Amino acid sequence: MNSRHSRNGSYFGLSADDYRLLRSLKTPAGIQRFIDTEINYNKEHEGPTCRSPRRVLRDRLAHCFEGALFAAGALRALGYPPLLLDLEAVRDDDHVLAVFRRNGAWGALATSNYAGLRFREPVYRTLRELAMSYFEDYYNVEGERSLRSFSTRPVNLARFDRIHWMTTAQDLWEIGDYLTFVPHTRLLTPTMSRNLSPMDSRSFAAGLTGSVK
Repeated sequence: MNSRHSRNGSYFGLSADDYRLLRSLKTPAGIQRFIDTEINYNKEHEGPTCRSPRRVLRDRLAHCFEGALFAAGALRALGYPPLLLDLEAVRDDDHVLAVFRRNGAWGALATSNYAGLRFREPVYRTLRELAMSYFEDYYNVEGERSLRSFSTRPVNLARFDRIHWMTTAQDLWEIGDYLTFVPHTRLLTPTMSRNLSPMDSRSFAAGLTGSVK
């Protein structure tokens, strides 16, 4: 395990209590349960934010990107590398996943206002398979299936340790900008995109189960 304790019991600047809390989640599924039950969805009523994992723990509030950052930090506490994958959409918000590998297969953790855009078990052989597992549940308010591409490689957040991404009180816009400009791989051909059918009403409603209006 790659835990990197400091002498005062902290972990990459986290307090001993915060570190113990993250370690107590034990598994990726445990992290997702904590996000689903203990973290409220951030609708940014007071303006845009990009909280670090420590701020998410303090405020118990996260939108998609903040949730992915928190999940990546929690995975790191369990010994996984802190990896993010960006899903890119048209006429819709992008979606960010914290991804992990177990026994050679990929899984993901996520926060979303849409029920189908959250956890994935580690059963996907490639990142493309993982990204495509979100396709049917990824739609905009007009009922258009909007997912189009994914970041070709996961981004290891260790590259942002210099800005203390796990603990900073500052918004982490630098990471968001970086995700925007990394290479992405297209999931659909132009012909596929033109011929997509809209979501049916029952699937549309099911995806909003438990959403924050």
